Amino acid sequence: MTQTAQGPGRDLSLQQQRQRAAFWFIAPMLAALFLVAAWPLLRTIWFSFTDTSLDNLYGGQWVGFDNYLKIRTLESGRVLYKGTLVDPAWWNAVWNTVKFSVVSVICETVLGLIVALVLNAEFKGRGFVRAAILIPWAIPTIVSAKMWAWMLNDQFGIINDIMLNLGLISQKIAWTASTDTAMMAVLMVDVWKTTPFMALLILAGLQMVPRDIYEAAKIDGIHPVKVFFKVTLPLIRPALMVAVIFRMLDALRIFDLIYVLTPNSKATKTMSVISRENMIDFNNFAYGAAQSTLLFAMIALFVSAYIWLGKVDLGGESGK
Repeated sequence: MTQTAQGPGRDLSLQQQRQRAAFWFIAPMLAALFLVAAWPLLRTIWFSFTDTSLDNLYGGQWVGFDNYLKIRTLESGRVLYKGTLVDPAWWNAVWNTVKFSVVSVICETVLGLIVALVLNAEFKGRGFVRAAILIPWAIPTIVSAKMWAWMLNDQFGIINDIMLNLGLISQKIAWTASTDTAMMAVLMVDVWKTTPFMALLILAGLQMVPRDIYEAAKIDGIHPVKVFFKVTLPLIRPALMVAVIFRMLDALRIFDLIYVLTPNSKATKTMSVISRENMIDFNNFAYGAAQSTLLFAMIALFVSAYIWLGKVDLGGESGK
């Protein structure tokens, strides 16, 4: 009767077999990701270094960094700068995108935290309220944008009617048409729609906090506000960080909401909108590809910095 070999060698062989099996299981997913994500991204980056247009997608010539920055010296000696990096419209779109992302994420995080704390409490009908709060997030963005476009209409919108009856305004406001209020209107709709998403992620973190901690704090007579800042907030910090990074990534590439509500407003035109405008409307396909590439680079830098700062913070805590 033979004995099966035991020891480190067998464990290593079994581990290698599991790793190979795991690779073959995820190989189809990796292939699908390459086809639907990596390949289009690489093609877009390639197009940004050519003079490709919609009329000639496969015959573009290599032009190097001209779509990003082209320096030309005229006969008069004057230096002319062209390209995305010196385009005022592009930098206006960058500013709009950053402003929208920062303001919307801060508002949605604060409101989402409040909603999550309410939903985490024990009360009758909590399950129904949890389901109902997700309705704005479940509605497709195009549908909610169209719905709010009617509500914000300056002639027959219900928002103006309510504010007039309450005496908050003296005349009707063209929320989506005026440069003064267009960004405010977009932020209003986005906060209404996406706050439930933030609340859902934060609520998942709150559900992981042991109830014994709160019972002990209550017995010791610690004020609830102090419990929140000293206990709850540190414990849900990982969930909060995940929620913020997911929402920030989504906000930086915002397109559909702005394209429906304020498609031609300079006050709300973001990087995604201006990139699509150049690629499709103006037939500057390569120029729009360069702008898309810069948007991708900005998002990649943000994610890398966010992860790096998170690691530094965690390392500092572990060293204490």
